[in-house]
This record gives sequence, structure tokens and C-alpha cells, in this order.
Amino acid sequence: MRVHEAGGPALLFEQVKGSKYRAASNIFGSIERSKFIFRDTFTAVQRLIELKNDPVKAIKQPFKNLHTGLAALKALPLKDPLSKPVLADEIKISDLPLIHHWPKDGGAFVTLPQVYTEDIDQPGIMHANLGMYRIQLSGNEYDLNKEIGLHYQLHRGIGVHQTKANKKGQPLKVSCFVGGPPSHTLSAVMPLPEGISEMTFAGVLGGRRFRYIYKDGFCISTDADFVITGEVYPGENKPEGPFGDHLGYYSLTHSFPLMKVQKVYAKKNAIWPFTVVGRPPQEDTSFGQLIHELTGEAIPREIPGLKEVNAVDAAGVHPLLLAIGSERYTPYMPAKQPAEILTIANHILGTGQLSLAKFLFITADDTNRLTTHKVQEFMEYLLQRIDLSRDVHFYTNTTIDTLDYSGTGLNTGSKVVFAAYGEPKRTLITEVADQLKELQHFENPRVCMPGVIALQTNPFSTYQNANDEMKMLHEQLKAYNDHLQQTPFIIICDDSSFVSATLHNYLWVTYTRCNPSHDIYGINSFVVNKHWGCNGPLVIDARIKPHHAPPVEKDAAVEKKIDRLFNKGGSLYGVIK
Repeated sequence: MRVHEAGGPALLFEQVKGSKYRAASNIFGSIERSKFIFRDTFTAVQRLIELKNDPVKAIKQPFKNLHTGLAALKALPLKDPLSKPVLADEIKISDLPLIHHWPKDGGAFVTLPQVYTEDIDQPGIMHANLGMYRIQLSGNEYDLNKEIGLHYQLHRGIGVHQTKANKKGQPLKVSCFVGGPPSHTLSAVMPLPEGISEMTFAGVLGGRRFRYIYKDGFCISTDADFVITGEVYPGENKPEGPFGDHLGYYSLTHSFPLMKVQKVYAKKNAIWPFTVVGRPPQEDTSFGQLIHELTGEAIPREIPGLKEVNAVDAAGVHPLLLAIGSERYTPYMPAKQPAEILTIANHILGTGQLSLAKFLFITADDTNRLTTHKVQEFMEYLLQRIDLSRDVHFYTNTTIDTLDYSGTGLNTGSKVVFAAYGEPKRTLITEVADQLKELQHFENPRVCMPGVIALQTNPFSTYQNANDEMKMLHEQLKAYNDHLQQTPFIIICDDSSFVSATLHNYLWVTYTRCNPSHDIYGINSFVVNKHWGCNGPLVIDARIKPHHAPPVEKDAAVEKKIDRLFNKGGSLYGVIK
């Protein structure tokens, strides 16, 4: 983590405790290094995606796109029975580098797996799915070397395959590839449309056809460093987790599919790639940046009127989406207000993994100067224009990310859309208003960003008490509406100094610790014809709740132990300036 935070190099661990295999981390540690890995194919892949979105370009500019067509020839996977390097050694799970990442993790995990499954109704590699679903190798109730845990979430291709196998009462054959060409790793996290094989994408991105064979009925990637094969039987689950995940919290122990191990293979001199998962930004941040640069306008082209969308990494990706749409419905109306962007918002929240978002901020910019990738600038633009009595739209009792524990149960929670458009309604506050300095029960008011104030109060206990606390805040502020119009958002938190210290802290705390339907309040709020709004500031309760997963924290003993690596004479001396 220290090396990644410092923008340091990839790391090769040559002596891994308990294993003869070397391990590598921080391979994708920066967007610059990641793009360098794919420097020979990056542009061709971008053009292929662009041509898929606009095939007329290939007709208009045939010579310019000739190279792109040649690159596409690498897309077809190659069955190569003569190439079997990964079958060099047959080993056991216990021979692998069993890396225990965080103190409260339930065991050792594979953090860069490529999990391969096939459609039982349409077998073969062209209808297969390659996804990055975490694998628990040890701990809990797993029988070491015989069983491992397979964790996958909503909207994943492997779920479609397991559902079909379950209906037929047959086990699902699973192959877990680890290592091999970096293009295989990135392909496993690419949000490709259903029905498009990740193996074809891996071939184009890697400039080399995906090579494979079948052994004992399992597909084997012959370029992988390691392969684990096994079967998932209908109805057979075991507790999996906890695991320090990319939202910055531990995903807790839950029942997930049990994979019965058949064989484990390794090539000669195999290297085990892994990444550290935790509060963003981490190494997987580069994956998101790469995907955005590769896909360009792919998602906007699928949703009419959508110009840009950004899943905010600092908020754990899925909790917070920013979007820019078009407003073309009523050009004859003198007053500008959200119309088309509400339709676009519904489309976004019904599209693939975007549907896991909890908070969607959407606006339209007639000047085309605004971008979702300048997060503070975007949010200031929206907060200047939002009408809190009209522009807040809730979705209750719906699905959210499996890893998000802010809701009412696993995969269950709510969403909210803030859709603002038109001329600015306010100048955003940049200093704490006097009224907020004199509150009882709420203290240490701090500016998080223009228009957003954090207030600190007692730890959350129950929702009944929270409602009473918010009534108390309302009673103290309701008379000051006119003075607080420059403060559209108030964040209630456990530590306002921490929340306001950086933009990343504000984004992480606020949007990972809030279930919109339960944790959003408003000063002078009302409900008319089932529409909720408020005439004063909107209040978000972003305190840690009793049902939340605990945040991932560094182990002080481990931190002290690795200090020697960075001291003079240590192997990492001078890596961090």
C-alpha cells in the first residue's frame, strides 16, 4: 500500500512464507504503467470499440481502419493441444502463496482471479464468461485442498451459468486462472455486453489469441501461471468472508457457493499475482481508469441522451455515480428544469452494474464544458442549481451492491437521484454560517467543499433516536432557512474534522455510510402526493450504524514490521521519496 500510494513500481516478492512460488503486486499500480503494458494494442482496441458503436466509420475511412481490422483477427481463441506449459506441475491449494491481506480477513484469498465458466446450454469458449470474483482459499469451514469459496455478486455472468446448471441438477464446472498475460486479468473486469466473450477481448488487447485446451472436461488457459479446476453443486454453500473490500470496509461472513477442488496446476517458475484491496484509491483504481479510456463513449451510446457517466472511485465506485445528460424535451419552455435527464436517470439505474448505484447526481450542461471526472467542480455545478423541493427522487426497497452494508439487508437498500438543471439558484457557502456554530448537540461545523457542511454529534444508536436527533436539528435551524440557502447539504458524522480534511474523505464517508431512504432528512421537509422535498438544507446522516461492516484498518504491528524494508539497507529503501 505504501508503495502504491507513493506511485512506486511493481513489486516482486521472491521469498513468500509457506510457498516456493514468487508473488508480484502493484503491476497495474498507475494508469501510466497500465497503458504502457498495452502500448502496442491500446489504440487498436479503442478503435474497435468505436467502430462497434459507429460501424459507418469503417466504410468512410477504410484505410485508416485497416490496422484495426487486422487486430481483430487476434480475437478468435485458439485451441492449442500442443501448448501445455501450465500443466507442468500438479500441486495443491496449500502449495500456493496463501496471502492473508487484512487482520480480520477470514483466510487467504485470490485477489486477481480470472474465473471461467461455460453456458451449459451453449457449451464452448465463445459463450463462456470470464469474471473476477474473489476466491477464498483457506479458513472458515473449508476443507483445505478440497474446498474453496466462490464469491460473486449481482449482475454477474457466472450467476446466469450457475442458474442454468442448477435447473438441470448438474454441477457447474469452474476454472480459476491466475496470472498469465495482463490482458487476461483486465478482460476479467471489463464490463462487456452479455453474449460477448471476454476471451475474444483478451486476444485483441493482448495482441495474441487466447490459447486453451480441455482437460478432464475443464477449460485450461495454457498461458496462465496457475489454474484451479473444480465444480459447484446445486445448493451447496458455505460461509465465506470476512474480507477487506474495495469500499474500505470488511464484507462480512455470508453463505456463498462452495467449489469442490478437482486439480491445481502451475507452470515452471510460475509467479502469483495479487493486489491489495481496501479503501480507494488502490491498484484497482487503474482498472477503472483503463476501462474508461478504452470504452470511451460506449455506455453513453447505449443510453440515448447520456453524454458522460463516472462511477466515483473515492466513494467505492458503486455507491456514487455522476452523470451528464441532455435536455431536449421542451426547448420552447422559458424555464429550465429537469425533464429528459429524469428519463436518462431511470435508464442508468436499469443498466447492468450501474444499477447498483445508491446516489446518482445528474445534470445537463448546454456549454459542454462540464465533466464528471472533475468531481468537486461537477458537484458544485449541481448544488448551485438544485431545487431541493423538486429535484430529489427516491427509490425504496430495491437492490444495492452486495458489498454495501448501509442498507437493510444483503443486496437490499435504496437509491436517490439528484437531478438539477437550469440557471444557478445560489452561491455556495465557503465558510461556516454563524447559526451552525451555536447549535446544541451538534458541534465542530466544518466546510467539506463549497455548499457542504459537516457536523459532528454522538454515535448513532437507533433510528428512533436518530429521528429525535434530526427533529432537534430541525427545530434549531427551521427559523434560519433564508440564511442557510447557500448550504444545500449538511452531513452528520462521527468526526467532522476527518470528513472535511479532504474531498476523498467527504466522498468516502458520506456515500458509503448512508442508506438514502433511512438516512436523508431535510430542514422544513414535506411530502406532497408522495413526493418528498425540503425547503431548507438536505441532511445526510453519515454516521457509522450498528449494522455496518467495520472499516478496514492497518495492523500497527505489521506496519512496524515492514518499516525495516524502507529503512537504509532494506530492499525498498529509496522507493518512497
